[in-house]
Amino acid sequence: MTLKELLNYIRTKSEATENLMRRRMPVIAGQAAKSHFQDNFRKSGFVDNGLKPWKPAKRLSNPGKGAAGNYKTLTSGRNHLFGSVKYIPGDAAVTIRNDVEYAAIHNEGGTIDVTPKMKKFGWWQYYIALGLKKGEKAPKSIPEDAERWRRLALTKKSRLNIKIDMPKRQFIGESKELNDKITGRLDRELEKIWNL
Repeated sequence: MTLKELLNYIRTKSEATENLMRRRMPVIAGQAAKSHFQDNFRKSGFVDNGLKPWKPAKRLSNPGKGAAGNYKTLTSGRNHLFGSVKYIPGDAAVTIRNDVEYAAIHNEGGTIDVTPKMKKFGWWQYYIALGLKKGEKAPKSIPEDAERWRRLALTKKSRLNIKIDMPKRQFIGESKELNDKITGRLDRELEKIWNL
């Protein structure tokens, strides 16, 4: 190989490496991250140096007649939170996000104020928990999950400064396992380019 051929070879491989780092790896890393974070929903916990299980949702400790008891914590029939995990590739970077308005409170934990809209939702959930249509009379014996919704719905307007503590159920964040996956994939891609 002549010096000119060697320099041409190095330039070609360097261009391919730069394309990998600036264009291809952000997409590869984004796909891996989205898959990893959505898998946290399936496992009901956050995977970082092993699985860190989430505190189970209260609805699972005393499932009512509704379908909500059939789903794991942070999942539902719509799986809106799960399906809203997305990645945005950039120039040598990728952003992972979830734009659902309640994603941050689930991911980080915190306190929520009870609002009039939540009271209305409380009545709706109460009727679902009892298996009744609106206007039907409730039985004398009310299950605990229905009673919890009724208490929320009956909160007085003057007491709407009530707060609900939401436990941290992280599904997006720094993860050793994810970093290992991305690093392994990067190594393989570089080996292909440089024929190592």
